[in-house]
Amino acid sequence: MPPSLPSKKRKTREADDTLRTIQDLEKQLTTAVSNGSSLNPLADLLDIALDTESPAHLSKAIYALYRVFVVIITNGLLSGPDRTEEAKAVRAWLLERLHGFVDLLASLLKDEETSLKTSSLDILFSLQKHLSSSLTRTGDSNQPPQFHVSHFRKIVSALLLCPPSQRAAGSKKRKTEAESHNDRTLDPDVRDRFVNTWFSVNDDIRWFFLRDAALLISKHPYSEAPQLPGNLLSILERLTTFPTQASELNSWWVEEMGTKPPPAKKSKGGGDDDGDDDDAPEEQADADGEDDWRKFFDDPPAKPAAEGKKGPAARVHTLTIHQSLHSLAAHRAVFTRAWLALLPQLSQGSTESTRANSLRVLNVLHRGVIPHLTRPILIMDWVSSSVDHGGTVGLLALNALFTLMKEYNLDYPSFYTRLYGFLDRDVLHLKHRARFFRLTELFLSSTHLPANLVASFVKRLSRLSLNAPPAAVIMLIPFTYNMLRRHPALMAMIHRTDDLSGADCDGFDASEENPNLTNALESSLWELYTHRQHYHAPVSTLARIFEEAFTRPSYTMEDFLDHTYGTLFDTEAKRRIRKEPATALELSQVPEADGLDELWTIA
Repeated sequence: MPPSLPSKKRKTREADDTLRTIQDLEKQLTTAVSNGSSLNPLADLLDIALDTESPAHLSKAIYALYRVFVVIITNGLLSGPDRTEEAKAVRAWLLERLHGFVDLLASLLKDEETSLKTSSLDILFSLQKHLSSSLTRTGDSNQPPQFHVSHFRKIVSALLLCPPSQRAAGSKKRKTEAESHNDRTLDPDVRDRFVNTWFSVNDDIRWFFLRDAALLISKHPYSEAPQLPGNLLSILERLTTFPTQASELNSWWVEEMGTKPPPAKKSKGGGDDDGDDDDAPEEQADADGEDDWRKFFDDPPAKPAAEGKKGPAARVHTLTIHQSLHSLAAHRAVFTRAWLALLPQLSQGSTESTRANSLRVLNVLHRGVIPHLTRPILIMDWVSSSVDHGGTVGLLALNALFTLMKEYNLDYPSFYTRLYGFLDRDVLHLKHRARFFRLTELFLSSTHLPANLVASFVKRLSRLSLNAPPAAVIMLIPFTYNMLRRHPALMAMIHRTDDLSGADCDGFDASEENPNLTNALESSLWELYTHRQHYHAPVSTLARIFEEAFTRPSYTMEDFLDHTYGTLFDTEAKRRIRKEPATALELSQVPEADGLDELWTIA
């Protein structure tokens, strides 16, 4: 018999013994809780979970521990009054074992075994429900429903700080632990399960997570936990179901939180404080600090036109936790506070990471963040600083600034000057030029803009088109046509052919940074006129539109924005030929071919 066979049998026997031991300990503990006998086997079961190397055995152990703790929690052994010193000591011992179990589950969110990660997350949230319900049952009947805050903060820390896995694996453990210190990012499967199952579904989970995440990120500087901002951003950017009406606050993970709270005390300050647009997030008092006196000096936000609420409303900082969970203003306050705590952290680190994080934020800012903030102008400083990045980041930041200006009355006088600064020699060559034209057309869509300002943009782009690829010129010509139709005062720029016939006679100041001072309206668009002789036939054909009467409707820019060299080539290669071109013929078929022979011989 080969020597490896007894070793395999021994391992199989040890595995069977471990599984049997786990089952026996679970039965003993379940019986002990009902009989009131010793719970010492709980420490043995926890030791097995901490010492086992096999993912299968660990999964069995953590589920056995979960079922035992559910029985313990349901029987009120971890809550309620302590009648004797002995009962107090037993409770302290049980809480210590529970904390060890929760710490193990929190670390397993970074385990290499996928099933352990998702199982641990499910158990953590199930324990949250049982612990919270137990606090409500064993508490005073007059007190509001309870949410087990300390346990939930451990879940938040596990999701955002991502401690390394505690699963024992001998020498392999040290290797994986060293690697895990370098990779403390939240795993996608854990993140998606949390967001899709709890964060985007349950109003109480979302409220407490936003509140505790803001507290956690304020306590851990970037130098101490550089992974924290990125992990929080990966969760917040996937939130797509934030409530917009109080009636939408109707889904609760802890069912007791769904009971209707007593009415809040009304504010005595008159009707300036609308319930849906209350104080800045600094005014949302948390469990660790007192209310901020600066709230009294904050200007009240503008009321939405669609809301017809009248009369005084309770201010957010005066609400209890139970009332806050049923208040849309409180949800918006913690949402705002979380984002305001996160944004400065995203600007730290390397230039590449800052740029990447800024892009992720700006992609969701205008549609998924700004509408839900208590006061959107609070993020003005961060958005303004993002404009300085230039490129795609700066362009998206301008989009956010434009949203703040248009919908929230932000005063930013240098907006069009900053936008004009993006019109450099590279803007028509970069991959984000389509996005640039989409946003620029939106920014210049108002008919109340000064004609000389719009003329500067049109003239600058036409000058840049002289060195632009055909795909960019195809975008630029319809864009210019739409601007001329929307701003009739610019029509003089395409009719001034005798006075200004070239660059030497052009009075446009290309070096001027202020679009109001470039003298573009006194110039002409001779650059676009030259495109009538463009080597690419579609460009030359399209450029002739300025010689025709402006009777056709405005172009739909989306039809021109996705062109590249590849799409232009495919269009030409797949074009259906209506008339066959001239082809070479046999010399004998050509009349008077003898004379042609002599010409070819001479050549």
